[in-house]
Amino acid sequence: MNKVVLFANTDWYLYNFKLSLACVLREQGFEVILLSPDGEYGPRLEKLGFRWHAVPMSRRSLNPLREVMLVVWLVRFLRREKPGIVHGFTIKSAVYGSLAARLAQVPARVASVAGMGYVFTSRDMKARILRPLVRGVMNASLNGRGSALILQNPDDLALFEQARIVDTRSIRLIKGSGVNLDKFRLRTATGPAQTTPGPLRVLLAARLLWDKGIAEYIAAARVLKAENRGVRFLLAGLPDEGNPASVHTDEVNEWTREGVIEWLGHVDDMPALLSNVDAMVLPSYREGLPKALIEAAACGLPLITTDVPGCREVVSRNGTDGILVPVRDHVALADAIRLLDDDRALCVKLGLAARERAIAEFDERIVLEKTFAVYLELAPKLPWHAKAPAALTDSENSRVNTV
Repeated sequence: MNKVVLFANTDWYLYNFKLSLACVLREQGFEVILLSPDGEYGPRLEKLGFRWHAVPMSRRSLNPLREVMLVVWLVRFLRREKPGIVHGFTIKSAVYGSLAARLAQVPARVASVAGMGYVFTSRDMKARILRPLVRGVMNASLNGRGSALILQNPDDLALFEQARIVDTRSIRLIKGSGVNLDKFRLRTATGPAQTTPGPLRVLLAARLLWDKGIAEYIAAARVLKAENRGVRFLLAGLPDEGNPASVHTDEVNEWTREGVIEWLGHVDDMPALLSNVDAMVLPSYREGLPKALIEAAACGLPLITTDVPGCREVVSRNGTDGILVPVRDHVALADAIRLLDDDRALCVKLGLAARERAIAEFDERIVLEKTFAVYLELAPKLPWHAKAPAALTDSENSRVNTV
């Protein structure tokens, strides 16, 4: 019972978003078991001393037999390991992890849904058809004694309450995965952005999915380049082959050849990248709570994002701690970038306000403490060494976040 299982749909997610949680759990004396489909980050997790197992899971699978076999595999694994807590992240892992844990009689089951994902954000016919089915499976999986659902923003909370997917008494609101403020700092000693003329360097850092607003970013870049502005449009991240909304690599290469963007691909050292740009843009259609934005905020960068669930949790006051633009509106996005290009003092003002908000609300320690409060509530009899993590370890502080 002194085991905790963390289950996500990619090993990349575990490494970049949940490593701090895993480290603190280990400090509490628990054996941490990490589950995900196979990938290049699994061996990295093992090198850090964690048990990592590849799960026979296909993120794009709609085959009922294959999905049932996945749940069976998870139930057998959990019955053998006998963990005290199973915590799943992202919709598929959260639902299947909770269902399998319930069948395996695991005492505490926690599901974290970071955004509503493709099924709830896409306008595709396939997504619309799947929504009722997904809601039904979620209802069966995420309820019951010893179960909690963690959501990242009030809009998702309202959606779940209105749809009656989960008993509202089981829902907890925790804003995102948090940011390590010791790692993500103000990019200069004098201020977060340039105060002298020069090409404005704008960054969009995310998985290359259409619902991240990639098309609007490209369209806004074309508008401003047609005005002969020297704005540099940087794009960091890779296509996500497991997601139906993934941008194709050929399209990204074509934008690069056209000179619209500079594609950085996968970036290992996000703090270094953020120290060399002037603004962060994320014109997403919907988020849980975007980590890229809070990392940029922690570095004191001005933020431009859409007025949608998740994003407006980071930029709460338009024109004060960032700029909000309408969703799917490349003209408004271009206008916001033009505004920052023309007013570097505004860049500094917005960036400093974003940093203050990151310190007050998105410190990783705050998120870890709230997560542990859920664990303690569900499984008070487990051998806890302390009520909440007091501080991050050196091993966590040395970690480099990636895109």
